[in-house]
Amino acid sequence: MKIAILDTEGKKAKEMTTSLFEEPIREDLIFKIIEAQRIKHPYRPKQYAGMDRSASGNVLHTRHDWKTDRGRGVSRFPKKTMWRRGTQFSWVGAIIPSVKGGRRAHPPHGEIKFRKINKKELHKAILSALTYVSSADEITKKYHSLENKKIEIKLPLVVEDKILKLKSKDFFKMLKDVLGNLYGIAVQKKSTRAGIGKMRGRRYRKNAGLLLVIGKEEKMKISGIDVVNANKLKIADLADGGARLTMFTEKAIKELEEFAK
Repeated sequence: MKIAILDTEGKKAKEMTTSLFEEPIREDLIFKIIEAQRIKHPYRPKQYAGMDRSASGNVLHTRHDWKTDRGRGVSRFPKKTMWRRGTQFSWVGAIIPSVKGGRRAHPPHGEIKFRKINKKELHKAILSALTYVSSADEITKKYHSLENKKIEIKLPLVVEDKILKLKSKDFFKMLKDVLGNLYGIAVQKKSTRAGIGKMRGRRYRKNAGLLLVIGKEEKMKISGIDVVNANKLKIADLADGGARLTMFTEKAIKELEEFAK
């Protein structure tokens, strides 16, 4: 198929012929590999979280002993000493799940699970994902803001390597000219999460935005979009949760063609 290559002003500069986006779309393969990569990541709390203190075994239950809980009207929980002055001291419950700062009860064990993926299957899935992100219908399905809207630009988006030298202001101006009604989903937006998740390490929410695929030796540092080198491109970058709006540099296309052979 013939694809247009856009210049730094967003206008068609030349054309190139490629078979990179002609692989049939196999959603079953794409999502199978994304799921395999996801379950490979272990999930568990820190192994000794809530247990890194000397409390267990320090509590005596005998009479007439110093530091005993007999006759104090306190539980028989393991306790940690908070302060001590001579023979006086203060302690609080520790380690067990029902006290402040204790370990979790029955946490996930973080077993690493592997799902073997055949090399040919992985190769086919990557090519299928490239076709997936070049389909206007599939991109419309991913972004709910595009419902009942028609994508007016021709996909896939390929630009000259010169755009990597543009300043951020000029780059986003070019994006706005090229994408038109798609510009709203191309730029990442950060918002504060509603609810208690703010206190649990996920204070902000951020949309995916545009993915720019560049060559192996190319570099671009810019905020507002995601940039990935062609040799490090993963299926999850392209198609996690649906077809992502993606732009390629000319050099990245040539390197991906070498991979496709």
